[in-house]
Amino acid sequence: MASLHTPLGRLRFIGLWEGISFLVLLGIAMPLKYLAGWPDAVRVVGMAHGILFMLYVAATIQAAMEYEWPFRRTLIVLAASILPAGPFVVDARILKHERDSAP
Repeated sequence: MASLHTPLGRLRFIGLWEGISFLVLLGIAMPLKYLAGWPDAVRVVGMAHGILFMLYVAATIQAAMEYEWPFRRTLIVLAASILPAGPFVVDARILKHERDSAP
């Protein structure tokens, strides 16, 4: 599990929950809204996802500054947050390897 004591650990932890919330929003809450007529599902999950999205952006900026990431890496990590399962891919392909080389 990612350590919450480092910027990278916080980013990985928040990314996990942001990715889960996005998939729940798209795969559960949206169908409940449109197929079952229950808009509260989107309201609740959407709010949680919005907060996690903002935390993900802030954590990305903090990690980019702390580890002096190139602009391209920062942009890729930020872009992942707008794709379903994007944070999981970025975590596996970029952040996990960054952890191995981080001081």
